[in-house]
This record gives sequence, C-alpha cells and structure tokens, in this order.
Amino acid sequence: MRTRWSGALALAGVLTVSCGGIISPSNNQVDTFNGTVTRGGISPGFAFTVAKTGEFTVKITALSPNSSAVTTVFYGTAQGDGSCSSNTPAYQQNSFVLLNAPALSGQIFSGRYCVFVWDAAASLTATTTFTLTVSHP
Repeated sequence: MRTRWSGALALAGVLTVSCGGIISPSNNQVDTFNGTVTRGGISPGFAFTVAKTGEFTVKITALSPNSSAVTTVFYGTAQGDGSCSSNTPAYQQNSFVLLNAPALSGQIFSGRYCVFVWDAAASLTATTTFTLTVSHP
C-alpha cells in the first residue's frame, strides 16, 4: 500500500513541476533595484516579472544617509505595456519598513508587477538613496 501512495505522490510532483507549478522560495530569482526618494515623495516604480506562482519577499538592503529611516513599500500590477505608475492600486503595503527587514512577503502569481518606495509619513529629512531586492519565482 505504501509503495502505491509513494508512486502516486512522485507522479503528482513530476506533473506539477512539468506544468509550471508552484516554485519553492529556495529557487527564486532576486532582482535588485537602486533609486531615490525625496521627503514626502515616491520613487519611480521598479518593474519585475513573475514567471510562476510561488512566494516572494521584498526588502530594503541599503538606505542612506539615514539607515534607521522608516519608509513605506508597496507593490501592484504593472500597466499593460509593463510600465509602472504610482497610481497603481496596492496589492500589499507596509508603512513601517526598516533596513534589512522583510518589507513585503507572501504568495504571488505569475504576472508583471511594480514595487515602489514611498515616504508616506514625510519623515525623511533628506533625499534618500536605497537598494531594494525582490525575491520571486
């Protein structure tokens, strides 16, 4: 009986992978974006394409001149031509993003998306440069 179930599970796993199924986070690709955000402003959007359903994580990995600043990060769907607009409705937003801490995470489906850094609380004291990473399937 155990052999029959093992064979069925193995076959299901092969079919899932060959049909473009869910990707493990350990197989994710990482896109790195560099930008600036002004006091009370929003960065240009950074487009990324997700090939398969899986888990994603967004993180700010560098922030200068004040590495302890708190920012907002959000993501949404890219425009039909793949471009980004700050008017994009947010699928997920975090208004308390700190350096090197996961800003956004969860399940994501295949498609084209944009991610933005925003000084929603106007708490930055100067134009701030940042590096943002998006890990996705």
